Amino acid sequence: MTQVGEGREAAEAVPSVMTLGEPAVGDVMADRYQLEEHVNDDSAGRQIWRGTDVILRRPVAVVLRYPGGEDAAEMLQSAVAASRVIHPNLAGVYDAIDEGERAYVVREWIDGVALRDVVAESGPMDAARAIGIARAVADAVAAVHSTGMIHGNVHAGTTMIGTDGRVVLADARTDGDDKPDADVRAVGGVLYFALTGHWPHTEAGASRVQDAVRDGSGTIVAPRQARAGVPAYLDDLTMDLLDPKLAVPASDVLAAELARLDSAAEEQYLEEVGPLRFTQSGDEQSPEQPQSAARKIAVGVAALLAIAVIGLMLGISALGGDPEDKPAVEAGANPGAGGAAPGAVSNPQPFKLTKDQIRVVDPGPNGDGGDRRNAELAIDGDDGTSWETQTYNTRKFGELKDGLGLLIDLGSPRQVSSVKIQLGEKGVSAELKTGETDPGAAKRGGSNDELKPLDRDLVNSYGTIGTGFTNSEASTMAFIDGLDPDAKYQYLLVWFTELPDSRKIVVDEIIVEGT
Repeated sequence: MTQVGEGREAAEAVPSVMTLGEPAVGDVMADRYQLEEHVNDDSAGRQIWRGTDVILRRPVAVVLRYPGGEDAAEMLQSAVAASRVIHPNLAGVYDAIDEGERAYVVREWIDGVALRDVVAESGPMDAARAIGIARAVADAVAAVHSTGMIHGNVHAGTTMIGTDGRVVLADARTDGDDKPDADVRAVGGVLYFALTGHWPHTEAGASRVQDAVRDGSGTIVAPRQARAGVPAYLDDLTMDLLDPKLAVPASDVLAAELARLDSAAEEQYLEEVGPLRFTQSGDEQSPEQPQSAARKIAVGVAALLAIAVIGLMLGISALGGDPEDKPAVEAGANPGAGGAAPGAVSNPQPFKLTKDQIRVVDPGPNGDGGDRRNAELAIDGDDGTSWETQTYNTRKFGELKDGLGLLIDLGSPRQVSSVKIQLGEKGVSAELKTGETDPGAAKRGGSNDELKPLDRDLVNSYGTIGTGFTNSEASTMAFIDGLDPDAKYQYLLVWFTELPDSRKIVVDEIIVEGT
């Protein structure tokens, strides 16, 4: 089993690696902790070892850092502070030792894997499991906050899932700049990651996990837009936690709300629970106060009114009124209550595409045609394979063409809810186009000279939809807003207009969702 104790991933420089006197299996540190196995090195350059406390005969994790002294002060101080908090969802800290040339923290060994690795292997989680994990993390954060401390390092790498099902938060890394709100927003990040497989860097703190999908304005897309099947109340709660315009609740209030949702999940009442909603910063109403009582009263009044109206209409009908003069009431009808928004694509799913459904559109006369090869690797369902362009001289494609694209033929007109492009590098500019035909389809295997004029005609005839991305700060693009849920599309052109700093575009995967 992997054992991670990641540091603050993007904020700490990797320390120098010691080449002499490195630890080895069997070494006993502080006359007590015997090293058994070097598990991995975390993102801060520290070594993670599985060890044994030879006095108490229990497994431990030993986190080694070179050098010790002032360079290790923050790690040791955080460990000492964390050792004072005992909670079932926090990794216990047993010892913190500075030997000058090296320093190390001895903590509880968690026989399990990080949430980051669980999602990477098995994919995003269902609502019930995501809530359970977020609840455990919120409980741990609330326990830390109750002592006046800040955890400062809540993310998918420090959230451990034990083989026994226990969820454990490890490796507090607080410093003087950390605030309680950052921990609470990071719990929202854990929820977002569990539901989507992406981590919202800007909103919840840096991580080496892939950044959340963003629209053209740089705003993260909601979990329900990133994947189908996320309940609306959980979508609202997650986005409220990550919205910088909204004040977040105290950690114990969030923990209580997630406990309520977790209980509802166990009883399979997920669709009946309402979310804890927050107000904008500076509003008179406290964001820490759940609005469940007011919501229940409002729902009750609305229900009574609805019953009264239906009763009145049935009474009028029974008295012999002309039914043609009265509005019809269908049994079970509840306009405006839940469900998808009018015109929205319901229950979208990824389309399965074949290599015959994608081709490169290259209208420029320059180039040797190398960009046209292996387009199918962009839709093969494997983000480990990629379609790549040749390397250009500048970030612009050149004077003779203003872009290069990948054309997807869905085979027939379909409702489309989103088009997501996973790129090998950020900094790409692109837009989404659509049209009625593909004039180059019959010459898919033809020469460049045959295809280029047809491609120019295609680009000129296609209209732009969706929000364009300019020098995108994210490596994943999502075209959502410009897609008309009442329209159907067969031809979708992902049109790249500017290259990243490497002057080469790499597309790992294109995912088209709809019905």
